[in-house]
Amino acid sequence: MPSHHLRIGTRGSPMALRQTALVRDRLVAARPELAATGAVEIVTIRTTGDRVQDRLLAEIGGKGLFVKEIEEALIAGQIDLAVHSLKDLETWLPEGLAITCVLTRDDPRDAFLSTKAANLAALPEGARIGTASLRRQAQLLRQRPDLTIVPIRGNVNTRIRKLDSGEIDALVLALCGLKRLGKAELATEILSREIMLPAVGQGALALECRAADEALRQLLDALHDPRTAACVGAERAMLAALDGSCRTPIAGHAELEGDRLIVEGLLLKPDGGSEIRDRREGTMANAEALGTELGRTLPDRAGLGFWLG
Repeated sequence: MPSHHLRIGTRGSPMALRQTALVRDRLVAARPELAATGAVEIVTIRTTGDRVQDRLLAEIGGKGLFVKEIEEALIAGQIDLAVHSLKDLETWLPEGLAITCVLTRDDPRDAFLSTKAANLAALPEGARIGTASLRRQAQLLRQRPDLTIVPIRGNVNTRIRKLDSGEIDALVLALCGLKRLGKAELATEILSREIMLPAVGQGALALECRAADEALRQLLDALHDPRTAACVGAERAMLAALDGSCRTPIAGHAELEGDRLIVEGLLLKPDGGSEIRDRREGTMANAEALGTELGRTLPDRAGLGFWLG
């Protein structure tokens, strides 16, 4: 990394730019020399996930399409650092890249927005609820099998416009995203983890760079939160053991109570008809091992019939 110029790569959506500005501001606070004019450059990169808006992610290759071009720019040396929503990152990173910093996690829960009801339970029968996430779809149908799921893509503002226009009756979004955009007041209900277990990594920002860039790794130490890293490490280890992607309804969340880590995982059928939920507890030092064990146990508990029928 050049000592006088740091290039940060990001998607160009309002959410991505807000998150990147947050990272830039925290870097400048930790290293005042980065406040100099031209010391930090934000490089916007349009990804396949941004370009293709008329198809579900599961149909075109998965959530990794939001990071593919950004990671290619990292490998090519066109940027020095990438800012990601951790839930968008594939479980296995390209060779030569590493997640070198995880920021303190924001609220990982999902938010319910509606112009027709104060909460999910109060939606009228057959109401149309927008989501492109199989995880959210399955858990919504688990609670309310009468609902009509409307596949919906686009950034947060686009989705909210579809709600306001009456195209859908309700919407589920990540609460942390609404807060980062200053729109948290639009949430009519914060969904509990019993109703809607979050996506793996939801609420956390990850900074990715070239694994060999030791100077940058040291620079990012000031922003790294080991406790958040342990939690998302357990979640991602569970996902890796399950070989999961956005094509499978999987949810997972870990939290720390003191130094005791609790990781919970959930498998569902897309129609919400069945679920398998389990958890593991252990020390923070064994976070990834706990996640791996949970990820190997869930399919065994589900059995072959779960996947076939």
